[in-house]
Amino acid sequence: MIRKSWWKIASFVLLLYTCSYGFLVEVPSPPGVPLKETIRNLFFHVPMWIAMMVCFTVSVVYAIRYLRYQRATDEIYSTEYARTGTVLGILGLVTGMIWANSQWGKAWSGDAKQNGTAIALLIYFAYFVLKGSLQDEEKQARIGSVYNIFAFFMLFPTIWILPRLAESLHPGGLGSEGNPGLNPKDTSNSMRSVMYPAFIGWTLLSVWITTLRIRVQMINHKRLNQ
Repeated sequence: MIRKSWWKIASFVLLLYTCSYGFLVEVPSPPGVPLKETIRNLFFHVPMWIAMMVCFTVSVVYAIRYLRYQRATDEIYSTEYARTGTVLGILGLVTGMIWANSQWGKAWSGDAKQNGTAIALLIYFAYFVLKGSLQDEEKQARIGSVYNIFAFFMLFPTIWILPRLAESLHPGGLGSEGNPGLNPKDTSNSMRSVMYPAFIGWTLLSVWITTLRIRVQMINHKRLNQ
């Protein structure tokens, strides 16, 4: 039992460590950058984005598998990983807005990173709306899988590429130097001791949540096809 659940235990321990020591660890205060305690958002905001990308990547892999093998289980896996990824994207956006409210003066400033993230999430919202509008299961799965691939590749220009080419207060964007943002050079070894476990912990938690939803959907699928 422990051998099968070790990664769940690891997720719990890592997140317990992150949510406790993350508020106790000494954090740097870069000169001229009034981050104060908001720098601790790094332990939540960024790991959620990492877990989101993992979920979306797994989702698109299963979408491709479905288009190739036409197996209902692959479609279920694809949908549920996309669902978890979207929730993590919302949480990442909210935690980013909390940080922006403190550092930029307001939660939503129309920054390139914020706009790009909103567009990416709306694209995934449309994925679920599209699937819900189709009654035929086979057509729903096939069209949904094709759209999933489109949504995944739209993540890169909307979240990672265009915000780096446009004027942005967000770290990594043009004009971000000298603004109150968190750059890699601002981190310390003590912060990394929390940040890296947080990456693993949030990712494992996202997989854990998704596997539970997959089990429920698999049971429902079997009942409907009996």
